[in-house]
This record gives sequence, C-alpha cells and structure tokens, in this order.
Amino acid sequence: MIKVSDTAKQKITNLMSEDGFNVNKHFVRVGVKSGGCSGLSYDLNFDQTQNEDDKVFEDNDVRIVINKSSFLYLVGTTLEYSGGLNGKGFVFNNPNAQRTCGCGESFSL
Repeated sequence: MIKVSDTAKQKITNLMSEDGFNVNKHFVRVGVKSGGCSGLSYDLNFDQTQNEDDKVFEDNDVRIVINKSSFLYLVGTTLEYSGGLNGKGFVFNNPNAQRTCGCGESFSL
C-alpha cells in the first residue's frame, strides 16, 4: 500500500483538475522503471485505464494504481509533496530503498 500525505493530496487534486482528470473517478499510476543514477526510478502519472494486473489502493481520498511488477518495490511508501524555495516536487519516502540518489528520483534495493 502507498500512503498519500495531505500536501501530496492537495497537489495531486490540483494537477489532475488542470489536466482534465477527476480525482473521484481517475487515479494516480505509480510505478518503478529501470534507470536513474541509482538503478531504479519512480514513475508517476495520471490515468483512467486500469489493467488486469494492477493493484488498486486508496489513501487520503486519492486512488493509486500500481502494476504488479512495481508493487513489491513500493510497499509501505509514502508519497509526499515538497514545495517552497527548496522544494523538489513529489517525494517518495520508500522504506525498501537501500540507497537513493541526491535528487531523490532514483533508488536501489
């Protein structure tokens, strides 16, 4: 399961609305792909099509969809949003990551 912080929920709701998605009907697709300076990187986008092998979760009124192959990498992760002067945008606090890069966008196990 992925948790969604209050700040991430607010940003997701705003961005989904701007992109023509409805937070009550559509969802955030979170995944892991090869790449980045630590070996694996996070993938986050909005979607309205659920695949057969997807796992669906809801936290803080945000629906999250994760494909089966990414699920084990992301169990227990909290999605946060960091704004402000030194903000980085969406941040994945992943307890499974053994190492992360300086930008926080990639990790390794």
